[in-house]
Amino acid sequence: MPETLARTTPLTFLCGAERLTLNPIRGHGYLCLFGLVEEFILPFVMDHARGQVHGDEVQIRAFLEFAGEEAKHIHLFKRFRERFEDSFGTRCEVIGPPRDMARAVLSHHPLAVALTILHIEWMTQRHYLDSVRDDADLDPQFKSMLKHHWMEEAQHAKLDLRMIDTIAQEMSRRDIDGAMSEYVEIGGLLDDGLRQQVDFDLNALMRATGRVFSVDESEAFVAVQHQAQRWTFIGSGMTHRSFPAALEKLPPAARRRIEQIAPSFC
Repeated sequence: MPETLARTTPLTFLCGAERLTLNPIRGHGYLCLFGLVEEFILPFVMDHARGQVHGDEVQIRAFLEFAGEEAKHIHLFKRFRERFEDSFGTRCEVIGPPRDMARAVLSHHPLAVALTILHIEWMTQRHYLDSVRDDADLDPQFKSMLKHHWMEEAQHAKLDLRMIDTIAQEMSRRDIDGAMSEYVEIGGLLDDGLRQQVDFDLNALMRATGRVFSVDESEAFVAVQHQAQRWTFIGSGMTHRSFPAALEKLPPAARRRIEQIAPSFC
């Protein structure tokens, strides 16, 4: 994992070997969490395509291709997790199960879900271009996987903008304001999961190193790593240069609200 995402350096109570052990634990969680969010993206895109079945044929095929690539990503990340577990030698837990998370996210308004998906796709782009592409210390296979994941998600973002426009054009300003509140609720749901993931990573690090951390060390670990996770999965998407532009077609208050919230996740 790039240090800009992993943020292991501030954990000064860890020795170099311990930080090196934490890094792949974070990398494992990173890809598993992507696999988890893909679980709600796939059914959402399929539902949207089904509702457009009598519309533009080219657009329908594009959305079906979108869904197929998301299914491929889920399989890819599962394969990665299997390979990691076979070679790392220490059990690393991940939040879930994915179906429960998908059910919770999909219970929200479609516009809120579509904005969350667009957020994730631009987040993926930012991670690769800003942190992964020029990091010569990363495993080449890991870099290649993230590169090709980003390339497909960049195409998906174009379709998501169309999806957002289609959903929003049938909504009143009041309904859009409500959907924006639900987008924030989804962010809170993800943030709660990220906080749990930090506990899982701490336990995995103790199992892998055989070290028991003091209360102060554990609290410092949680504070640093929770903010690292928040930046990785929430802040980097909310503050992507293209995300506010996507909100410009919505009421002005929507953009201001995101701009006010975003700094707390950075």
